[in-house]
Amino acid sequence: MTGTDLTWATAAGIAAEVRAGRITAFEVTGRILDRIARMDPAINAFTDITASAALTEAEAVDAAIAAGRDPGPLAGVPFAVKNLFDVAGLPTRAGSKINRDRPPATEDAVLIRRMRAAGAVLVGALNMGEYAYDFTGENAHDGACLNPHDTSRMSGGSSSGCGAATAAGLAPISLGSDTNGSLRVPASMCGVFSLKPTYGRLPRTGTFSFVDSLDHLGPFARAPRDLALAYDAMQGHDAGDHACARRPPEPAVPGLDRDTGPLRVGLPGGWFARFGGDGTEAADHVARGLRRMGATLSRVDLDAAEAGRAAAYLVTNSESAAFHLDRLRSWAEDFDPDTRDRFLAGALLPAAWVARAQRVRAWWLDRALEAFDAVDLLIVPATPVSAPPVGQKELTLDGTPHPLRPTIGLLSQPFSCIGLPVVTVPVFEAGAMPIGVQIVARPWAEALALRVAEALARDGVVGARPPQIVEPQRAARAV
Repeated sequence: MTGTDLTWATAAGIAAEVRAGRITAFEVTGRILDRIARMDPAINAFTDITASAALTEAEAVDAAIAAGRDPGPLAGVPFAVKNLFDVAGLPTRAGSKINRDRPPATEDAVLIRRMRAAGAVLVGALNMGEYAYDFTGENAHDGACLNPHDTSRMSGGSSSGCGAATAAGLAPISLGSDTNGSLRVPASMCGVFSLKPTYGRLPRTGTFSFVDSLDHLGPFARAPRDLALAYDAMQGHDAGDHACARRPPEPAVPGLDRDTGPLRVGLPGGWFARFGGDGTEAADHVARGLRRMGATLSRVDLDAAEAGRAAAYLVTNSESAAFHLDRLRSWAEDFDPDTRDRFLAGALLPAAWVARAQRVRAWWLDRALEAFDAVDLLIVPATPVSAPPVGQKELTLDGTPHPLRPTIGLLSQPFSCIGLPVVTVPVFEAGAMPIGVQIVARPWAEALALRVAEALARDGVVGARPPQIVEPQRAARAV
């Protein structure tokens, strides 16, 4: 495995080489750390690089192999995490200035521990939107995280560092969060895959919350098989998260190579057609690929999505404002003004509006589940546009200008509001920036969505591509 190969190697490929003894985990980690040091200043994806600890972890993987022990399915695979995950020895920033004064975490988040148990090696923590309330990747405290395919453009948020680092070849797998689209938006804009599991599937123990009733955790990767490997490694109940479902793990990897069968695929109109924008062509491209695979396509009425999105917006504003109220009272000047103003607006929402939003949310879930009586999957754009230029404030959709930050999530918010599992797949057109498409499944059907993503990637319908980033001439940060 050459240095060039490792830059764009899959997690599955790295683990196979390490397990076979053709390369050591220590060498893999050293190469990735060197690439991060050289390339990250161009995109600003990392806020912390845990170089020393990573090399120690890699040595432990190599020692396990030398002793004849199974190092795990992710043996020697580097990964990084959004900096709202607890990492022992680091303060959990959650993209904020205020949190930097918190004591360092004393132990890793549960999902980090599970990834390590599978043989993966943590190389650092990643940039993100302040307190996860962002769709752009423009952090006022740590600087904007830039798109590896065009560094004048946004990476998307709030898991901006995850999308950018994975797309740039700095981490084959990264872990992020999604409240209203923060896994799917960066995946769409940076041209990689992501998995937002069903709400409650993966435990959030050891992460900094944004909106407890909406928060999901999940992986980014450059191949669907890598998503599945990470997902399988992280499954399982944990009592530290009250919302974590008491369901046995349902592994996705074993079924990836099976035929997808006679799929029934729904193509929603209404809200998604109205605001699909540039993403509509990408969704049509994926739908044509599914038709060639033998799927039956049909139009689906999901007009209730508009009300669902509105409910998500109100729940997000009110619940997050309540969570941050003490910080707003004590450290208002230390917030990004844009974030602070959204929290303050949420604190002023009438309780009757919030109660109604929760009723609408339940009603929307019922309507969505009814759609799955007729179809197995839904195909919709992930974002209405590809990555906008950094600093852009407005977006014109349906002939009307809208504020950019909330508008980027128009197509993702309805599904996180009701906790459905979604795999985002990247579509590249010649000469254009990537844009993502959501494969939405019924609750607990992550394995089906991953199997379809794998089939689409195998047929060349979707897939990540190496970016053309220019190596800067300054060193990255290491701890």
